[in-house]
Amino acid sequence: MQKATILIIDDEKLLRWSLQQNFLKEGYEVISTEKGMEGLEVFKEERPDIVLLDIHLPDVSGLNLIEGFKEIDRDAIVIMITAYGDVQTAVKAIKSGAYDFIEKPFNLDKLNIVVKKALETVSLRKEVTQLKNKLSQQYGFNSIIGQSDEIKKIFQIIQKVAQSDASTVLIQGESGTGKDLVARVIHFQGKRADMPFMEVNCTAMPESLIESELFGFEKGAFTDAKAQKKGLFELSDGGSIFLDEIGDMRLNTQAKLLKVIESKTFKRLGGVKDVNVDVRVIAATNKDLTEEVKKGNFREDLFFRLKVIPILLPPLRVRKDDVLALTSYFINEFNREFRKNLKGITKETEKLFLEYPWPGNVRELKNVIERVMILENDEYIKPEHLPLEITSQEVIQRVNMEKFDIDIPP
Repeated sequence: MQKATILIIDDEKLLRWSLQQNFLKEGYEVISTEKGMEGLEVFKEERPDIVLLDIHLPDVSGLNLIEGFKEIDRDAIVIMITAYGDVQTAVKAIKSGAYDFIEKPFNLDKLNIVVKKALETVSLRKEVTQLKNKLSQQYGFNSIIGQSDEIKKIFQIIQKVAQSDASTVLIQGESGTGKDLVARVIHFQGKRADMPFMEVNCTAMPESLIESELFGFEKGAFTDAKAQKKGLFELSDGGSIFLDEIGDMRLNTQAKLLKVIESKTFKRLGGVKDVNVDVRVIAATNKDLTEEVKKGNFREDLFFRLKVIPILLPPLRVRKDDVLALTSYFINEFNREFRKNLKGITKETEKLFLEYPWPGNVRELKNVIERVMILENDEYIKPEHLPLEITSQEVIQRVNMEKFDIDIPP
């Protein structure tokens, strides 16, 4: 395991030596400099985990240096060394972006506790960065699989939307067409990728809970509200909120959603104070919202506000050119996950896949391949491995007729 590195910037030689010996004893790598600007250059080159910075330096104020460290690395962790009782300067340091401060003369045990706590923060930030990078790769543009004209058009729209700062996006399509994937790609490939992505299924959430889930509540707002709770809109501030199956949202909740979109403010349940948020709303539905508006089930003003950028995902049955590409993609994915070496599908299976209408769309295709790869160990997916709805006699007969080129007399 790589040792953590601490940069000490202090003009007192004896103090630098004392701190260096202490941190070496604690198992850290240590770099030290006498002057502030020299320390800034060392930070730029070495990127230590923590900077221990004296406020009073011969060439520059430590307070002014904090901004320099933050310009190089916005997550830089700087612990200030201040004179005893200089609380005002310490407060300025914290406001300027310092992680913490410690007063001279300091207790080494106390200093070690502060450093250990700071290193835990460093570790957590690294884990968060790794997770964000993983999500960015998992939901990259290359996760949109297909070469059909339909999917190429969708791909171009998704790229443009992700790079824009459109406040609302409406994704429509049948169940299983990949609406949730598109929502994540838009977020994780966009300007808000470093900010939260929150999701709520409007069908799965009971009406009595969805408003408190979205907007939060104040203490005492209802019987079980023992403490204030932030809702998903507040938690996703700066990022995106994905409202799946928004066509099932009740009208009274729709009205509150419209207010958030238009004014970027809302009130927690039981609250009187407006909460300001900057959130991209990505909504998805498998319903025809135009028809739902006509039936009185969906607010027309909300519908028009959501469909600033509409994305209509086509069903797999009209994307026949993409079936085999998706099949290959899922086989490779499950080969990695299950540590298998499935080579592909037979010609007979290929014809069955192209004939089958895939009512469950991409999700159904993925599930079929996953099931076969869990239960079977052959090198290729064969017709006998497939569920009955795909290998019905009608479909098999049609495939066999094509395979053997049989001419049936009139």
